[in-house]
Formats: sequence, structure tokens, C-alpha cells
Amino acid sequence: MTMPETAPVDTWLAVTREDGETVGYLEPVTEDYATVLPRNRLGHAVGDVQDYHAAEEIVLDRGLRELAEHWLLDGAGPELAISELSPAGIVLRDAFLAKALVPLQAVHVPWPDTAGRLRRVQPEHS
Repeated sequence: MTMPETAPVDTWLAVTREDGETVGYLEPVTEDYATVLPRNRLGHAVGDVQDYHAAEEIVLDRGLRELAEHWLLDGAGPELAISELSPAGIVLRDAFLAKALVPLQAVHVPWPDTAGRLRRVQPEHS
């Protein structure tokens, strides 16, 4: 399946939980928003293009739990943890040293990460 070109971020609709927290976005594929692409808070596509209500459920079901995961930048390097996430960008720090309360060099990735530079670390299976 060929993905459509990414719509401008200012056309994405925020999906919020009952408490008002944004958990993801719906990127319009059609002008009337009948067909959308579900995206997480990082801007990653988290499902196929589908109707509005189905995509909204996907985003709500995913929630924010993946933001606590470890990430790799461009598939390599040290494991990183997200320390800040806003339209100004995604800030990450070394996942294993971040809790040591020592100053750490930050890695900055533009938001949204539609290029997929951040990839979740896959757990090792024993």
C-alpha cells in the first residue's frame, strides 16, 4: 500500500483522553476527514489509512505508554529516553543515565518525526 503524502501538521486533529491529555493525532487523507491516518504523539503512523472512528480508537487504545520506552536514533547508538515532547521538538537523553540526575547531552529531533528517525528498542527474547 502506498502511503499518501503527509498533510500539514496544522491540519492534524489531536485525539484526547477524557482527562484532556493528547494521546495522538489523526492526519486527514481526505478533505472531509472521513479517511485519516492515525499517528502517535511522536508523529509516527500507528495504523493504516482508515475511517475516522476506527483510527481514533486505535490512537486512544495505544495511549501514551510507548513514550516511556527506549528509542534508537536512526537505528543505532545508545538507547535513548524521551525527556521532552512538544511542537518545539523531541528531546532525548541516554536512557540509562537520565535518572542519575547528572547533566547529560540532549539529542534533539524535530517534531513530528514523520521521517521515522526514532525507532523503539525491541526487547530481547531469551
